[in-house]
Amino acid sequence: MDTIFTRGPSLNNRLALALVLSVVLIFVDHKLDGFKSTRVYLNSLMSPLQYIANLPGLMLNESAQRLTSHEQLLEENKKLNDQLLLMSEKLQQFDVIAKENDQLRELLEAPLRIQSRKVVAELMAVDKNPYSQQVVINKGAIDGVYLSQPVIDEEGIVGQVMEVGSTNSRVLLIADVTHAIPVRSLRNDIRFIATGSGAINELYLEHVPHSVDIVEGDTLISSGLGKVFPEGYPVAKVTQVIRDESRPFARVIATPLANLDRLRHLLLLWHTQENQNKADESENGNDEDVEGANDA
Repeated sequence: MDTIFTRGPSLNNRLALALVLSVVLIFVDHKLDGFKSTRVYLNSLMSPLQYIANLPGLMLNESAQRLTSHEQLLEENKKLNDQLLLMSEKLQQFDVIAKENDQLRELLEAPLRIQSRKVVAELMAVDKNPYSQQVVINKGAIDGVYLSQPVIDEEGIVGQVMEVGSTNSRVLLIADVTHAIPVRSLRNDIRFIATGSGAINELYLEHVPHSVDIVEGDTLISSGLGKVFPEGYPVAKVTQVIRDESRPFARVIATPLANLDRLRHLLLLWHTQENQNKADESENGNDEDVEGANDA
C-alpha cells in the first residue's frame, strides 16, 4: 500500500532534474564565478585535514633528510680535515720557499714582486657559437676593466678581455682558435706557444721540434712574455706527444688546467704601475747600454 511519502517524480525525471541543475551550477561557477567564496571556505575547512594527512610523510622525509645530511656532513668534515692537513703541509713548504726566494733576490739585487690588484667577476653568458670560445662577465669599464686584461680562476689562466662595455666585458678563452699564449715548462723552463684548438679541453703547442725535451704530464705555466699574462700562473698540462718523423714538428696536445666548461666566478688581474715603470726603466737602461757599446 502506497503512502503519501512515496509519491513523487519518477527516477527518469529526477535524473533529468539533477543533470539540469548540474549544468546550471557549472555555468554559474565557470562564467559568473558565483562559488568563489564558497570554494575558499571549503578549502579553509579542509586544509587542516590535508596537513594532518601529509604529516606522517613529512616527518619521514625530514627524518631521512636529517640522517642523510648528518652522514654527508661527517663525510665532508673528514674530507675537509684531510685537505686542511695537506694544505698545511704545502703551506709550510711555501713559507720555506718564499724565504729562500727572498734571500736569493736580495743576493741578486732583484726587485720583489708586488701584489697586483684583483677583482672577482661573475659569469653572465656563454657564446653559443660552437666555433668560438668566449664568455661574458659582469665587470666593465666602470670597474676599471681594460682590453687584454688577464683573467684566471682557482685552477689557472682562463683567457683575456677582448671587449669592454660599461658594465660587462667579453673574455676570449685560451681554448679559442684565435688565442695564443706564451708558456714555459715548469720542469725544464723550455718555452712554447700554446694556441687554442677550438675545443674547450684542448690546446696545441706550435712548432715543437722532435728533439725538444717534453713529455706527457709536464705542467705549462705562463712565461710572462708578450706583456699580457703575468709570469708563473698555471696554464695547461701536456696530455699527448706524437713524434712523427715524416712531419717537420712534433704534435703536442695539452689540456687547460682552468675549468673552462664550468666557469662561474673569475678573477681579474691588474698590472701594477710600479712594476710597469720598473720594466720601462730596465728596457731604457738596456737600450742605453747597447748604444754605448755600439759607440765604443
